[in-house]
Order: sequence, then C-alpha cells, then structure tokens
Amino acid sequence: MSYHGGGGYRRRYRGHDHGYEEQQNVQTPEQKLQTSIFKLGEVDPEEETTRLVDQICETTPVNIALVSESIRIGVTEQPFKIPYYAALICLLHDRSAPGQEETDLASLGRQILEDYWKGFQTYLDKLSWRDIRLCVHLFAHLTVAKVVAPQSMYELLRSFTVVLDEFGVSYGRAKQAALCAAEGLMMSGAEIKASTAANAMELISSIQAYIDTMNETKSLVQPTVKLHSTADPVETADEIIESALAALHTLNSSDFAQTAGSFLQPYTHFPAYTDAPFELPSVLVPPEVIELDSLSTDSGEDALVKKEEWPEYYMRLFDNDVTPDPTTPFGYAVRRGILDLIDIFEINRKECARLLLELPKWHPHGTFKPRPGAPPQDPVAGKDWQLESTVLEAALGTLFLLPDPQHKPVYYIALVTELCKLSPGTVGPAVGKSIRKMYGFLADGLDLALAQRFMEWFCVHMSNFNFAWVWKEWIPDLELSLQHPKRVFMRNAIDYEIRLSYYDRVLKTLPEPMQNPDNRVVPSEAPAPDYEYDDPARPHYDAAQLVLGLLRGRAKAEDVMSHLESLKNTLEENDSDINVDSIIRSIAVQSLLHIGSRSFSHFLNAIERYLPLLRNLSSGSISTLGTSSLEARMDILTAVSEFWRSGRHMIIIVFDKLMQYQIVDPTDVVSWAFTHGVERIAGSTHPSINALQWDIIRSALDKANGRVVITRKRVSALRKEADEKAALAMVSNGAAMEVDTEAKPDVPEVESPALTTALKAFATLTREQKAALSRTLDGFVDCLASATNPNPAAKMVISENGWHNRANWNEVEWVTWVTWGWYRHFCRLYSPYLRNYSTTLGSVSFAKVGNAGDAAVDTFRKTWNIATGQDA
Repeated sequence: MSYHGGGGYRRRYRGHDHGYEEQQNVQTPEQKLQTSIFKLGEVDPEEETTRLVDQICETTPVNIALVSESIRIGVTEQPFKIPYYAALICLLHDRSAPGQEETDLASLGRQILEDYWKGFQTYLDKLSWRDIRLCVHLFAHLTVAKVVAPQSMYELLRSFTVVLDEFGVSYGRAKQAALCAAEGLMMSGAEIKASTAANAMELISSIQAYIDTMNETKSLVQPTVKLHSTADPVETADEIIESALAALHTLNSSDFAQTAGSFLQPYTHFPAYTDAPFELPSVLVPPEVIELDSLSTDSGEDALVKKEEWPEYYMRLFDNDVTPDPTTPFGYAVRRGILDLIDIFEINRKECARLLLELPKWHPHGTFKPRPGAPPQDPVAGKDWQLESTVLEAALGTLFLLPDPQHKPVYYIALVTELCKLSPGTVGPAVGKSIRKMYGFLADGLDLALAQRFMEWFCVHMSNFNFAWVWKEWIPDLELSLQHPKRVFMRNAIDYEIRLSYYDRVLKTLPEPMQNPDNRVVPSEAPAPDYEYDDPARPHYDAAQLVLGLLRGRAKAEDVMSHLESLKNTLEENDSDINVDSIIRSIAVQSLLHIGSRSFSHFLNAIERYLPLLRNLSSGSISTLGTSSLEARMDILTAVSEFWRSGRHMIIIVFDKLMQYQIVDPTDVVSWAFTHGVERIAGSTHPSINALQWDIIRSALDKANGRVVITRKRVSALRKEADEKAALAMVSNGAAMEVDTEAKPDVPEVESPALTTALKAFATLTREQKAALSRTLDGFVDCLASATNPNPAAKMVISENGWHNRANWNEVEWVTWVTWGWYRHFCRLYSPYLRNYSTTLGSVSFAKVGNAGDAAVDTFRKTWNIATGQDA
C-alpha cells in the first residue's frame, strides 16, 4: 500500500550516508500531521483520536485541504479505520480554528467535511466505485453520530438505487450501486428509519426488485454445478448482493438494533453532537463512459472482457460456528471488511497478511476467539469465530470467483503463503481443512474452472512447504473411475508439482499405492522431450539424423528446404503408400524442437533462425512458399504435441510461439484441439474436452482477442493524432484567412498510411477473432448437441437421475460432464465477444444443433442465450 506523498510507512535507507538519512527523516509540520492521520488508531484508537484533534487545532493556520485529503486517503486505503475517522470529524465539529470566533465561521469539522465532499464528488465523476462505497461508509457513520442529516443520507443512498432502474444498466454498474446503497443503509439504517420509517424499506425493495431479475445469469457462475436444475439453492456459496439483502432484512426487522454490534461506533463514547447536522448535497450518479471510435465490422465491434459483469459467488468452506455467516449483519460486516482489505493491498501481500491477522482490534469485542497465549475472554453469543479460518475463507473465496478472480490468482496464493509464514500454528490447520473441503466438492459438481484453480493453488502452496501433504488420505479414491474428478485432480496435481520441482523429489512424497504404475497417478518417467527419430530402430531414422545435423550446424534455411525437397523425392520413390508430406513435416519440426529443447532461449533462437522453413512447411509446399494448407498446419501442431507428449505445458508454450510468428493462426489451434488433440476414451463415439485441451483453446482465443484489442488501441491513437493535426491545420488556416481574405478551396482529408495499414490490420484480425470463436462453438456443438451425430451421454449426465447416479458413472460419462463444464466456461468467459457476434455465430453454428425438446440441445442453447444476453 502506498500512501499519498509516500507518508504512512517510512522508507528504510541502507548505507553509510547518515546525514542523508537524517535529512530524509525530518518532516514538516504538515507531513507530521498527515502521518498522524494515517496512523490513527494503531495503538489506542480512542486516546489517539482525542490527541489528534488537539494536534490539528494547534496547527496555525489549519490546512483544511490537507486534513481533508489525508482523511480521504485514510478512508479509501484503510477502511478498517473509518469509524475512527468519523469520530475525528465528529470531535472537530465542536472545535473552531485558532483565533476564530465560534460564531464567525463554520467549525473545523464542517469545513473539513465540505472539502471532503468535493473529493467524494471527484470519485463519483470518475465512477471509482470502491472509493465511492468507502466514502458512503464514512457518511453513514457520521449519520449515526448526528453530524450528517438522516434525510440527506437517505437521498444519497436513493441516488444509487435509482441506477438499478436505468434502462439496459450493466450488471457491473448495478452491482456496485446496489452495494453502496445496501452497506450505507446497514450502517445508518437506524437513523434513517427513525427519521422516516418508509425510507429504509423503499431502499431494500429497490435492491430486491433488481436481484429478482438476475436469476438466470447466476446459474452460469455458481461454484457447484447442477446442470439438471438451476432453481435449487446454492449451499456451498453466497452471492454478495443477496448476502447484503439478507443482512438488511434482518436489520430492518429489528429496527437496526444489531448495527451497533456489527460495526464499531467509537463516536458514541464521546459527547453527542447537538448542533445542526450537515446536509449532504444532492448527487446524480453519472452514466457509464462508452468509447465510440467508429471501429465496427460487419457483425459488430470487439469488446473488452469485464470481470465485474457477473454475480459474485463466494464459497463457504467452514460451518457458521467457525466463520461468520455472510447473510447475517455480523457476518456480512466481517466478510466485506476482509474483502476490501485484500483488494486494496494487492500491491503488498506481506502488509496485507499482517493487517488481516490484526483484524480483532478493528472489530467489536468478542468477534474472534482469542489467539493462543492471549488472555481468555468470555465468548460473545453469535460470534467468537476463528480469525484464521475467516480470513482464509474470504481469501480463497475471492480466488474462486467465476469466471475469473479480481486479481491474478498468484496474488491470493502468495497471500495465503504469507499468512502461513506469519502464524503457521493457526493458519496451517485452516489451510488443511480448506483443501479437504475443496477436494470433497470435486465429486459434488465443483465447477471445472474452479477445480483447475484449486489444483494450481494446492500445488503452489505445497511447493512452498516441502510438498508436505497426507496423500494417504486419498488412497481409497484410487478405486474410482480413471476420469473421476478426484482421480483427475490427483493426476494433474502431481504433474503440476513435478513442473514446480522435479520428478524424483515429488515421487518421494507419495505413498506406495500412488507410485504404482497400474494406478496411473504418476508419470512412468520424468517429463522430457520425446524425439521420435532418436531410436535407430524407428523408421526414417537416417533421414531425420541428416536433417538434425543440418540444423545443428546452423545451415541456411534455404539449404534445409532444398534437402527436404530431395528427401521427399527419395521417400516417394521408395514407398508410395505413405503420406510423404506429413513425414517430412514431422521430421523437420521435431528436429527443430530437438535442438531447441535444452532451454527456452535455445528454443526461441531455433524458431527465429528457421522461420522461413516453418512458413514453407505450413504452406503445403516444401521448396516454395505456397498457399497455406490446413493439413500442413495440423501436421506441424501434431508434431509438436508428439514431441512434448510427456511435458504437456510445453505444448501450450510452443503453440503460442507458433501463433505469435504466424506459422499457424488461432483458428488452426482451436481446430487441432477439437480434432487431433482430443483424448480418445474407450467406448466413446464423440470428442471430449479435458483441462489440457481447454488450456490450448483458451490460449488461442486469448491470442486472437488480444490482437484485436491492441490493434484497436493503435487505430484509436492514430485517429486521435490525425484529429489533432486537422484541428491545428484549421487553426492555422483560419489565421491565414484573416490576412488573406481570398477564399481557398477545401482540401480533402487524406488518411495517413499508418492509419490505413492499421485499419486493414484491424479488419483482418477481427475476422480471425470471429473465426476462432466460431470454430470453438462448432467444436462444442459436435461434442454435445450435434443434430447429425447426437451424443447420448451428453443427455444422460445432465438429467437429475443421471446426476444422482454419478457414483456409478464410467469414463465416457465423466469426460462428457467435463466437456459440459468447459462449454459453460467458454460461454461466460468470452461472453462480451460472443455478444458482438451472437447473430452470425448463432445462425451458423446453431444450424448444426439438434431440435428443441432434446435435453442436451435445450441446455446447450440456454447456456448460450444466458451468456449472450438473449431470451432463454
């Protein structure tokens, strides 16, 4: 966390320049005051609040703007201190500036609050939702402290509920506005309801009405999947707005009597403020900014993925007597405070971990159990939760948000690691319980994306603690079907751990049954390149060795191509029954990968040196660059997958580089994943998608989408530059016409060559993007809902009877269920792009879908319609 001007946490300087160090530690009175405001409450909050009031009043003259800005930074970067900042402003309302008569001007508190409001208006204009919401928290506390008028607080909250009634309001905007209104009402509801009883219910009803319209959308981001029904309540997670609404209903039914026990109110310990309260000015939440740059295609514009456009479901890992229930006022207050802290301190995980373990000092007495070694305390009814479990549940709940977490997953993984380092004796057991709980969810429909994320967290966490895990607990699960989610988790986790360490090191941590090759948990050997032509007994060994020798000798690409042409002629003469072109491509690609397999830098050097060779191989013609051939590109991708068959992550890396150098395009990679890259399951007549294939598909789609976004930004920048030049030309032309009044002919605008090139690139890349999305949708149609080749397993696994009988599923049924999971993830993850092309994609791909009335077809269409915002 960084404070304004670098204050708050003093930087430590190393070295022998003590004079410079002392100079850096000298602070001006304003800096000292700002530091005191930032550090308010870190020892004795109430005593420090009184002392800080005196420090502010002793400053002559009082810098209102500095104090207001410091409080504003403290509120938005240290939200756990908001009640004490409210107490500070409350006490300042009874004080006047030095030398100022009390009747002359407004009190210090009022002046500071007026300036603070200006900063809040800036947040509102920028739609900085987190800052807006935290400022609303401050105003709500001030309402309880009688400093802010309840009616004006109600009007502020009502301005947020008005957003919910906007035509076509996005979910992200509505969600943020609803949370501002709900949380502000939780804290100030007692005063608002006492002022006008109907006001509180009106706000609650507005939030309720909006939630009732979002039922279909929620079904795509619930952490546990029940494809046969979306009406069943989710028992493993809580949606954030629904939690807030449930807490509000509880508070309203008791006239907000529980507010004081849910939120700190230190200002109630000071003399009550009795003068006229501050009237918050009226506000209007500005509309969302829509960028219009006239970049459109035949089917629509590209769009950026907005993670906040989906409901937020936070998983529950512990019982209500261990961690607070977020649907209660107490539980919501605790959970929301932790989530804000994790979000704000994303840039400093170590400081975040420290503050999270210090949370009890910022919550009402008895909220958490005393830590080991602390004086005993009497438990408070309805509270007395375990701090470490509560913090871990919130952190992992954010990691397991769908479709993607708010920050990179590695942040939450590293945060949990820091928590374990700070308090291993208390956080470690909570981590173990969380792992066991998530592992249990695997058999109960845990979403495929979350299962993958859980596996990655488990492996990285284990790698930080010597891979110490009690694998023997899971030995009985080796009797399950090979494609059962628990077996797949174990297999993928061990593979991932080997990537993070090395084969023999991980093998030593596993019990004997898991090391048994018959159980197919551990690879038979350490991951390594598999050069098909390294064995003299293999066909075409001699031919491959000659090509390998040329590449090792750094022969020119032209010479290698000439040799391959000669080799092709020789093979055709000797054996006319083989596909000579495919063999030549396999030899060339595998040999190139072989000389680049020592390290990533060796690989890049080899690829860049022989780019002409790769482009010729992908063309369908060895000696001359011809028209690109789909069969040739499929052969290249297959050769890569065979070479790295025991190092699956390298397949994704090499594919990415081949796309980057335009040897293949994203649509080729998607096609390969659905055809050549599928894992053949005995008894299955349909392709299926597993985690590796999905990672390959996602990499290709991200490449296609990323190229469009980058090119669009370039076009926008070039157009802006052209507009600025045109404006300057008009100004210059106008100045010249003042001297020479003779009319001059209009000069037609000419687009710059750079802009013309960028526009052509944008059009090309947009077509490529749509083609990749279309091919992905077609692939899932073939897997799950084809009209010409229906998949009976696709219908069975989504039926209620089939789901309840999942303990008896075979491999075909499990891989089909997994394919359904990746189709759902594709739809929600890329929904902004799919919405743009929903008409063209839907009309083409859904022409291949079976008739309505079939359960698989109906589920397939409904998932698509929800993701693209169409009527189900």
